[in-house]
Parts: sequence; C-alpha cells; structure tokens
Amino acid sequence: MDSTKTDSSVGCRVVAMPYPGRGHINPMMNLCKQLVLKSPSTIVTFVVTEEWLGFIGEEPKPANIRFAAIPNVIPSEHGRGKDILGFVQAVSTKMEAPFEELLDRHEHPVSAIVADTYLVWAVGVGNRRNIPVASLMTMSATVFSLHHHLELLEQNGHFPVELSERGDELVDYIPGVPTMRLADLPALSFDYGLKVKPLSWECVLLVPKAQYLLFTCVNELEPQVFDTLRAKLPIPIYPIGPSIPYLELQDNVSGSHGNINGVNYFQWLDSQPIRSVLYISFGSLHSVPDAQMDEIVGGVRDSGVRCLWVSRGNNGRFKDGCGDMGLVVPWCDQLKVLCHSSIGGFWTHCGWNSTLEGVFAGVPMLTLPILFDQFPNSKQIVEDWKVGWRIKKEVRSKDLVTRGEISELLKRFMDQESNDGFKLRMRAKELQETCHRAIAEGGSTANNLEAFIKDISRGQS
Repeated sequence: MDSTKTDSSVGCRVVAMPYPGRGHINPMMNLCKQLVLKSPSTIVTFVVTEEWLGFIGEEPKPANIRFAAIPNVIPSEHGRGKDILGFVQAVSTKMEAPFEELLDRHEHPVSAIVADTYLVWAVGVGNRRNIPVASLMTMSATVFSLHHHLELLEQNGHFPVELSERGDELVDYIPGVPTMRLADLPALSFDYGLKVKPLSWECVLLVPKAQYLLFTCVNELEPQVFDTLRAKLPIPIYPIGPSIPYLELQDNVSGSHGNINGVNYFQWLDSQPIRSVLYISFGSLHSVPDAQMDEIVGGVRDSGVRCLWVSRGNNGRFKDGCGDMGLVVPWCDQLKVLCHSSIGGFWTHCGWNSTLEGVFAGVPMLTLPILFDQFPNSKQIVEDWKVGWRIKKEVRSKDLVTRGEISELLKRFMDQESNDGFKLRMRAKELQETCHRAIAEGGSTANNLEAFIKDISRGQS
C-alpha cells in the first residue's frame, strides 16, 4: 500500500518516519494527530514497514493521515527480542534506501520530514534533498541530554563502568540534569550494550544538523533540561507532549470497547471502589526474569490488593496472583484505564510512554525498570517528581525482591488512609494539572505546536 500521492489543494505535506517499534510508532502517530487537529489542511504520509502496516493499518486515524509502506527489510517484530543488536543494525543500514525511493515517488514537494531521533540516516536524507527535518525524541529530555554529554561521562570515568561496584557514585556534572547515581543512567541489560550505546550517541550528535528538535515530553516536567538544551543547540526545540492518545479519551469506554476474551474490563473497573485497583503492566517487549516474577505473583496474591494485570504470556500464573481480587487481560486501552476513577496506582516498567500516561492520569506509580531509559525514568518518577516508589531499593541489584516485601509495599502503597500515600496522590494530581494546562489553549504544548506548524508552513510560501 502506498498513499504518497496527494492533491494540490492542501497546505503542508509532512512525511513521518517512526522507528519501527510500538514505543516509537505510537507517539509519532499521536504527534501527527495533534498536527492535523491544529492544522486541518496538513497532509501527513505516515511511513512504516509492510509488517507494521499489517499491525496498525486498520486502526482509526484522521483522513489526512495516510499510510505508506516500505518493504520488510528488517527482522520481523515477532523475533526482534532474540537479537536486538541485529535488529538495531538492520534499522540503521537497511531502511534508508527504500525510504528514499518512497520520497522519489511522492507526487508533490515535501514540507518537512518528522523522523525518530534514533533513525541515524534520516537527517542526512533530508539535508541531501533540501527538506527540513524535525527530529522527534521519543524518550525524555534527560536521556537525550545524557547522551549529548556522553563525553563528560567518559571524562569522569563513568562510561563504560562496572555498576555492581560503583552504582552509588554520583553524576552531578551534566548541565541541567538533576544529580543522579550511576545506577540510574540509561543501560542495556545485554552483553553487547557497549555496541548499541555508541549508535545512540551518534544519533543524538546528529540532531544539530536537523532543522528542529521535538520532544514527546511537556516542557514543565523537565524545565532545566530544556533551558540548557536551548542554550546549547542551534535549532528550535519544541516539547510537544505528552504524545499519548489523550485525544481519544472522549470516546465511549463502555460496551464492546472493553471486551477481551468475553470479559469487559471497563465494566469490571466500574464495579470497584474508587482508587482501589492497582494497574500492573510491564510493557510489550522485555520481561521480568521468571524467578522474580514468581515472587511478584506471590506478593500480589498475599497483599489482597485489587488489581488489573496486563500479561501477554502465561495468564494462568497471573490469575493465581490476582485470585478473586483481580482481572488478567492480554491487552487494554491503557490511558483510558489509568484515567478510570477506580485506579489507585500503576505498577510500571517505566517505559517513557507509560510514564507520561501515568503522569497525565494523575496516578501514583510503583517502578520496576528493566532496561535502557527505564532506569532514569524511574529516578525521575521517584526522586524528581515524587509521584512514586521503587519496588527495588537497589535498582541494579540482582537480588530478588521477596513476595513478603512486595506484599507489604503494596498494602502501604494502596492504603487510602496513610499519610505517605496522601502525599503521593496530591503530588500526582499537581503533575496531572501541569500536563493538562500544557495542552490547553495558550499552554506550552499548544504554543509549541503552533510555532512548529508556522515554521514548516513558511517553507511553503
């Protein structure tokens, strides 16, 4: 399927090229929906692989967002977790040529390319063709800044480093970034992490050669980081987040929308007391080790806490954990669930999209990061924003958190009468209001979107 042809009566023509992964495609699509809502004359060509078109081609979207596909030149999504390095290398080397061929077929001039920051070839494609490129960072501004200042980590002997021995050492020299421990830096739990990280660094170092830098965050969540980056980088920086599906929240959440395997999870949530349910989800790609998961299941069961648990694996073991107090589903509409009045907490792996959804919903969080940017995201949730608690006190420790420890923590976390819980909920509500003000008319996100649209429209005239 190729929808690159457009009529001549439209305004801006934007080509969006996300990194081929759910955690990147979703925020790119949410940004595109924001763009066409603000600028209805804009046409977006949203480029994915043929495999990803099969996954998302039927999902609802505005008429002026049109899909276009490039061939499946990278490993299948179904097996990428087995060879992350091979997948990353294929994305970096195999996608550029078919993307250029797609641009060659585009019938009208392209106003701008919006490309994921981690597509290392995208800025070069735009510059060669004299097409403005907006680099979209789908992780936090803190993570971007850490990569941008990687040479400071090297100069201070903090990269590469053995975390098991030095994880508590402080990193207090990254401009604009609050002090953090080495253990809170982005990390890969793979032996080849050192091969992947230089590529991430290269992607970030190429950003100043783009024409714009977009972030899926809200300016007010990381103000010092954004101020520092604006002072250092020669291009406009626009935080346009949260790039989550809040535009769909007004849709009806009852009836068939919540039906999974004959069970309607929204109707189940409707029947639960206010703020009584713990929502548990550890993301879509990487999982918690089996031994730790056994302790988690036992701890959830022993706590007696009501829970809605998203599990894509062996649902039987999780149903044992929830017992009569919970519900296990293979998938749910996460943001709508988090905004439901019965949800009182969110146990998360701290992926950036999930983090932003938890903040937007005003829900306190329990953090259990697994890899890469999830560690600094957890640190922001717990220490900087103060809207959550860690499951593991020593975030990189290989020691198991026992079911007894988990059970006691869950009881305290979900206790509506505790003073600590009250403070978390109040702070979570404050951050929620910050997000809602940002997307309202005159807010920082709304203003940044308008400024970006004016910038790329200027090239049309």
